[in-house]
Amino acid sequence: MHRLLMKKILIYLSNRYCTICTTNTCYKRHVLGKRQIGRSQRKGAYAYQQLLQQNEWIPLGTDFPVEDISPFKTFFAAVARQDASGFPANGYQKENALTREQAIKGMTIWAAKGSFEEKQKGSLEAGKTADFIILDTDLIKCKEQEILNCKVLSTYINGQIVWKQ
Repeated sequence: MHRLLMKKILIYLSNRYCTICTTNTCYKRHVLGKRQIGRSQRKGAYAYQQLLQQNEWIPLGTDFPVEDISPFKTFFAAVARQDASGFPANGYQKENALTREQAIKGMTIWAAKGSFEEKQKGSLEAGKTADFIILDTDLIKCKEQEILNCKVLSTYINGQIVWKQ
């Protein structure tokens, strides 16, 4: 039971419980596998677009160390509504998929807002910490299947390059 509690956060919104969880294992086991979560809760599970419409922002994250640390898997799950292996085939509740722009915001400025740090980080602006990566793929324009194959070309911390391929 403790492990399950570590894997999900329940938020009470509009008289229903919604589960926020960006991880693939939790996603399959607790929602699609019909374990631990009842039918009424499954309807509101991973309701990203619905939560975004209600709150006007939604932070995303990887749930590391419980799950894989890859932010690309988080991004893919938010927009494709599938795990890295393509499950489920047609996506889970596709009406709750985020746009790519929304997913990027969820992983940057909205994640910073979720930790009350939006004035220090989360976007590239004068006076903010400039932590960012350069990718070999445009996440906004690439084919959905290419998202999980993108590579980091360089990493910057405080505006200084700390790693380059």
